[in-house]
Amino acid sequence: MQPVPGGRLSGPLARLRSAARTPPGRLRTALAVLVALALLFGVTAAWQSAERAAAARQLASRSEPLSQDAAEIYRSLADADATAAAGFLMASAEPPEVRKRYQDDLATAARLIPQAAARSGASADAQRQLAALGEQLPRYAGLVETARAINREGLPLGGAYLRYASNYLQTSLLPTAERIADGEAAALDEDHDAAAAVPWAALVLGVLLLGALGRYQVVLFRRTNRVFNPGLLTASAAVLAALAWTAVGTVAAGTGLHEARTRGIDPLRELNRVRVEALQAHTAENLDLVSRGATEAFEDRWDALARTLTASARDTGSVAGLLADPPERARQQLTEARRWFDEWQRRHAEAARLDAEGRYEEALGKTLAPGRDDTAEAAFNAAGQQWEQAGRAEQAAFEAAAGGIDGTLAVQAAATALLAALAVGGTVRGLGRRLAEYR
Repeated sequence: MQPVPGGRLSGPLARLRSAARTPPGRLRTALAVLVALALLFGVTAAWQSAERAAAARQLASRSEPLSQDAAEIYRSLADADATAAAGFLMASAEPPEVRKRYQDDLATAARLIPQAAARSGASADAQRQLAALGEQLPRYAGLVETARAINREGLPLGGAYLRYASNYLQTSLLPTAERIADGEAAALDEDHDAAAAVPWAALVLGVLLLGALGRYQVVLFRRTNRVFNPGLLTASAAVLAALAWTAVGTVAAGTGLHEARTRGIDPLRELNRVRVEALQAHTAENLDLVSRGATEAFEDRWDALARTLTASARDTGSVAGLLADPPERARQQLTEARRWFDEWQRRHAEAARLDAEGRYEEALGKTLAPGRDDTAEAAFNAAGQQWEQAGRAEQAAFEAAAGGIDGTLAVQAAATALLAALAVGGTVRGLGRRLAEYR
């Protein structure tokens, strides 16, 4: 192909440009552009809906349950520590249910650690942390059993062993469990955000395609005086339906995911945090009695954790749930949890006063005693039961809100692909008939 005077082109390109300027050429160009835009819209809309459906499925079936498993490992370890200290203080009078609770906590952690590792498509770092936790757990259990054996012999060294076991759990197991829980919480947030993302690319392409179809129908009307082109009208209707489906589906999925976060994910996360901090405060409360006031470390830890929990109560109006607007089914449990939390604080303060006055046995009786329901231990357990029930209600609220969103988005992906294909067919038919008139 050679340039000719005046900068014009000769050869195939020149013939192509000349053909494109004819009415049939303009129709072919419009057909190619509209079909390409329809295909791009269909592929993009279907792909984005499918990606969001996969994220919603991942959220409901893997990341949220796995995040709860990680939080339950963390809580079980903290509860085991508090229960071990309570059983130590009761010594030979320890009720079987206290011992069973401690063993159940360890069994829960031991069961969930490999389960979390098996379910998780987690990073290598998360797998290493789970493996480390699995190795640390038997060592902690062994330290507690040593403390119990020495305590049964009436030797004061048992208290030192128990404090060492608790310190090992607080400085080794709980930080590892917390990192695992934080990592799974971050993965949960990523899946939620991916599922709730607005498909802007599909919406913009759909609007552009609808505008292009409308504009070309106006062009055809001006050139032919034919008011309607059935093929292009069908294509426009298909694109409009796909756009509406995408927009409505996005709003519906976003509403459900917002509900899942505000009534499930966020309150569960806050509830888990509060329960662990309360258990750590309860451990400090018991270990202060184990040490018989030999160190102020446990009293200081109680004070710090109690201040944190009380601040949560003041800021949110509850001590567990702890959003201002909890799920309706959890509201009663959270109210009861707050009442028992306050009662626990009151009974602890009374026991601490007795201990400061040198009345250790009375302080011990006010803190925990088998068969009595007027102790700090009884108030703490009552609050714990309410927190557990509130957690179930919040979990149910999440499942109700998040359930079915993946199916809705998957149907949306298939529907938009089919409607885009219909738009392509309508465009080819509508402009193909106009091209046939030039043959």
